[in-house]
Amino acid sequence: MELADFLDEFREQPGEAGFAEEPPALGTDVPERRWIDAYLAAVAEMLSGQQGWRSPGWVRKPERYLADPSFAGRSREMRLFLLKDSPAAFKSRNLFVSGNALDRV
Repeated sequence: MELADFLDEFREQPGEAGFAEEPPALGTDVPERRWIDAYLAAVAEMLSGQQGWRSPGWVRKPERYLADPSFAGRSREMRLFLLKDSPAAFKSRNLFVSGNALDRV
């Protein structure tokens, strides 16, 4: 919910300040949550790029990347789709999501 709220606020009033502070890493203590660390970095990189801003330095830290791929779907067909559709900021971190993953309705 916090990410959804952030996206809503960002869409209303974009600002680089929203990315200045690095979110706490969750995967250091709970390895199953490493994907969240990578996902937050991908969000910051993607939104910064859309605005023409330089990405904050924390998005390039090694702990913000996954060693193994993580897919937002389980079926073979869905994985093939996600391999093609994922935005670059997510692909580079081994995260495979739909191209509209940050869209809000």
